Amino acid sequence: MKLWCCPWLCFTEEEEEEEEEERKFPKPMKEGDIIFGNVVVSDDDDGDGDGNDTRGDDKQFAMVRADVLGSWPGESSSTAAAECLDIAAAGESRDLSNKRAKFYADFEEHHFSTGKCSASNEYVDYNFSIKGTLRPNGETCYDAFSLMGVVEENSSGFDSRIVKEGGEGDDSDISKVEEDVEVRMDLTDDLLHMVFSFLDHPNLCKAARVCKQWRGASAHEDFWKSLNFEDRNISVEQFEDMCSRYPNATAVSLSGSAIYLLVMKAICSLRNLEFLTLGRGQIADTFFHALADCSMLRRLNINDSILGNGIQEITINHDRLCHLQLTKCRVMRIAVRCPQLETMSLKRSNMAQVVLNCPLLHELDIGSCHKLPDAAIRAAATSCPQLVSLDMSNCSCVSDETLREIALSCANLSFLDASYCSNISLESVRLPMLTVLKLHSCEGITSASMAAIAHSYMLEVLELDNCSLLTSVSLDLPRLQTIRLVHCRKFADLNMRTMMLSSILVSNCPALHRINITSNSLQKLALQKQDSLTMLALQCQSLQEVDLSECESLTNSICDVFSDGGGCPMLKSLVLDNCESLTSVRFISTSLVSLSLGGCRAITSLELTCPNLEKVILDGCDHLERASFCPVGLRSLNLGICPKLNILSIEAMFMVSLELKGCGVLSEASLNCPLLTSLDASFCSQLTDECLSATTASCPLIESLILMSCPSIGLDGLCSLRWLPNLTLLDLSYTFLVNLQPIFESCSQLKVLKLQACKYLTDSSLEPLYKGALPVLQELDLSYGTLCQSAIEELLSCCTHLTRVSLNGCANMHDLNWGCSRAHTAELPGVNVLPIASSPENVLELSEQPIRLLQNLNCVGCPNIRKVFIPSTAHCSRLLFLNLSLSANLKEVDVACLNLSWLNLSNCSSLEVLKLECPRLTSLFLQSCNINEEAVEAAISKCTMLETLDVRFCPKISSMSMGRLRAACSSLKRIFSSLSAS
Repeated sequence: MKLWCCPWLCFTEEEEEEEEEERKFPKPMKEGDIIFGNVVVSDDDDGDGDGNDTRGDDKQFAMVRADVLGSWPGESSSTAAAECLDIAAAGESRDLSNKRAKFYADFEEHHFSTGKCSASNEYVDYNFSIKGTLRPNGETCYDAFSLMGVVEENSSGFDSRIVKEGGEGDDSDISKVEEDVEVRMDLTDDLLHMVFSFLDHPNLCKAARVCKQWRGASAHEDFWKSLNFEDRNISVEQFEDMCSRYPNATAVSLSGSAIYLLVMKAICSLRNLEFLTLGRGQIADTFFHALADCSMLRRLNINDSILGNGIQEITINHDRLCHLQLTKCRVMRIAVRCPQLETMSLKRSNMAQVVLNCPLLHELDIGSCHKLPDAAIRAAATSCPQLVSLDMSNCSCVSDETLREIALSCANLSFLDASYCSNISLESVRLPMLTVLKLHSCEGITSASMAAIAHSYMLEVLELDNCSLLTSVSLDLPRLQTIRLVHCRKFADLNMRTMMLSSILVSNCPALHRINITSNSLQKLALQKQDSLTMLALQCQSLQEVDLSECESLTNSICDVFSDGGGCPMLKSLVLDNCESLTSVRFISTSLVSLSLGGCRAITSLELTCPNLEKVILDGCDHLERASFCPVGLRSLNLGICPKLNILSIEAMFMVSLELKGCGVLSEASLNCPLLTSLDASFCSQLTDECLSATTASCPLIESLILMSCPSIGLDGLCSLRWLPNLTLLDLSYTFLVNLQPIFESCSQLKVLKLQACKYLTDSSLEPLYKGALPVLQELDLSYGTLCQSAIEELLSCCTHLTRVSLNGCANMHDLNWGCSRAHTAELPGVNVLPIASSPENVLELSEQPIRLLQNLNCVGCPNIRKVFIPSTAHCSRLLFLNLSLSANLKEVDVACLNLSWLNLSNCSSLEVLKLECPRLTSLFLQSCNINEEAVEAAISKCTMLETLDVRFCPKISSMSMGRLRAACSSLKRIFSSLSAS
């Protein structure tokens, strides 16, 4: 009996014959049964004989999956079926007459005898032995390949048909159509072949687990041209079986201690072998003798291996070998006779002698072959007249004589890497066809070596990093595109004249003081941290970006280089950060778009005539005294970081925002910015009325004007605001203004007015507000002012259109009482408060009171306020935020506001009475208040939406009272106390 074994399907020849008989002579089917591959699933799968499957269609397909796939190794059929039923139970019921049949195959989730494959996005390789057991990744996957070796030639896959279900219905025509409906699981062989061509070997093995058709398709020899057994433990017998199974394989990869025996089998069995990769093992010399039998071999790669016994000569003789790579190999001597060889690498191998007979070799890499003597390198390279590329880096024994002979023998040499060859100076070496030259850390390279390099007219790339004795470079090479000069500590002078230069890297050359570059292709130049650089000359027609950060020795003459006529007509970005020797900067450029002068602390004068300039950075220019931006294309400008700025001139047709905050000595400013909408001149203590008048006349679109702490602004300056019809925000805080009449007369669109700490405003200064001035005003800030109690009450009573009022620190404010009696009202002239009485006349009067639009009221730090009374009759239905914190003498708060959501009474140390009727209050802050817990409990009992309560540092409220507070207000989510947060 022949046994075919695989981890997902085990069957014998007899079972196959039985299945074939069943296909020829199918069992009678009941109406409603489903044909799925070789399995018939009955509607009566629940076993009750009633012809109805009460478990649903998902269970049917799960059972199909169990019957088709069989049990897993180490798992009973019943267990597999049970797992399938679990899978089916998780899905939704599906209508088989309308959807394609589902195939449940979650192989990754099943347990095996010795391992478990996790369901993840990464494929986990497993090794299946001939007996069907599973071994984890790290061993061979031979059986995963071999399981596909025996397949039916004409496998048709799974064929599922939906047969007319039992039962009677009215739609007989539909039932007839359903009889002919065919739901197929299989794909055509050509389509499968095309799809599988995109899969790698692990995924092909994974696909082979699905069904016989996929197993057969995935085993096609087109997908197994390359056999990769690197990092896998595979026996000689298994490898021989694979070779016999796929005799047309063209590539083999092997590694490990047994590679010699395996590779000898490959040479004997695979006559079409073209690519052979070996690694980490010992390869006897008989292998190299047998290579001639591999007539189709094109590429041989051997890595980290011992060739022969390590002390004998190895000969590689092959007529058709094109590419040979022997890296990190240990061998005494090697001779290569390959007439078709094109590329060869011996990098990091420790042979002492190499003999080449490869007339067509054009690429040779002997880098880091430290044991190769100079004579051996010379003999090897000169024996290859077609050599184009030579890498001899880290071959410290190479001499100039060797380079001269190579130059004579290899006329077509275009790539040379002689890095870390300390004995070469290139004296009398002529390499006219050279395009790439790398000379890193060559101590013999000096300025005299440039004469030899200058003869390489075709040179495109030159790298001279860490050439410690190099002092100057002067080259005129028409094709040079890239040059590197990094960590050349004595390098002082660079003179480049090359029209095609597109990349230059000069870094950490502390002695460099002069650079002269002529190029039509250079677009970006970066010369950061060149402390000694004093002279820079550029003729670069395409240069667009220059970075000279931290070039501390650059002088003011650098401005001429980057101005019009200086040799960089296309310059767009210039960075001169931390160039501390610059004192007076003047640029005239029609191309400059971005300029950065951050950290240039010595600059006192700045003049920019750059009509396309869109960005300028002046951070850290603390000593700037005079600045002119005429004209520029700036849209915004921040000069607030220039505290010594005295004279300013700006002509910017597109500027919309200007910040002069902190320019305390600015006395003369000329602004021509017709589109300016925001001007912040805070703390410009020398700004005069004349300057403000000129600014408002030339910038009529200003909407936001901040003149905080501008004490020189007077009545004439306020009168000039009539030129600003769109002004909506005006900040005159900390000024000495007495009369605000010009504002009330000309600023009809004003929405925000800030008058903090205007100590000279009298009680009558705001009277026009009570009479309807500034009709669209929404926010008023009178914090730290001197208005009396009556003026404040009149303001709050009459200006019902205000939405935000700030009265922080008002020492003259004693009470906030919006429900006082008529007698008290009569004592307050102009105050229009609401009476408490509920007579019919009072009710009529109440209905006539205007609704206050106030949403936010701030009375922080009012030391003399003792009582706050806001009844429901005060028409404050829109009040949302009330802040009374830091009012040390506040004793009583009685607030009834329907929509109040935020109340802050923190640090009101005298608070004793708290009455709240605020059903929408969500946050209450009582931090450091002296109120007792009973008062708090009573207050929050009527706040049905309260979520946050802060009672930290309240001496009369203990942490044990938190339960009572939660009971009083069931909506509480957070209570902050001094001992814990709950």
